Amino acid sequence: MIQRIQTFFLTVVAILAGILPFFLSLWTDINGTEVFALESIVAMLGFMVSAILALTAIFMYKKRQNQFVLNRLNMILNLFLLGFFVYRSLSLSGEAEVSEKGIGMLIPVFSIVFLVLANRAIKKDEDLVKSVDRLR
Repeated sequence: MIQRIQTFFLTVVAILAGILPFFLSLWTDINGTEVFALESIVAMLGFMVSAILALTAIFMYKKRQNQFVLNRLNMILNLFLLGFFVYRSLSLSGEAEVSEKGIGMLIPVFSIVFLVLANRAIKKDEDLVKSVDRLR
């Protein structure tokens, strides 16, 4: 059903990835201008695909295994986003381009945490259904 706890976790991921990157800065460049997800194509695509995957997983509540796989793909995508942010902030020596990290760089970390919580709840539901099937 749609009122399960994993729906809440997936909704949080959709909000984190779909809305917050456009309001929270990812980093501040050397000129002092804040860089948002709209200004970085890789970040924007990554966040939007993550939000779409989370919304798709919400409505796949009848197919728990597919929901589980979509969440794993979303976790991998968020790990790539996190790797991109780490690369972006550490690849340039000194104060060449990235001078201050923004709170938006932590969005993939929070998304991964909520996706793990959603997968645990999905696994718990799947185990419950399998145990009921054994009793028949």
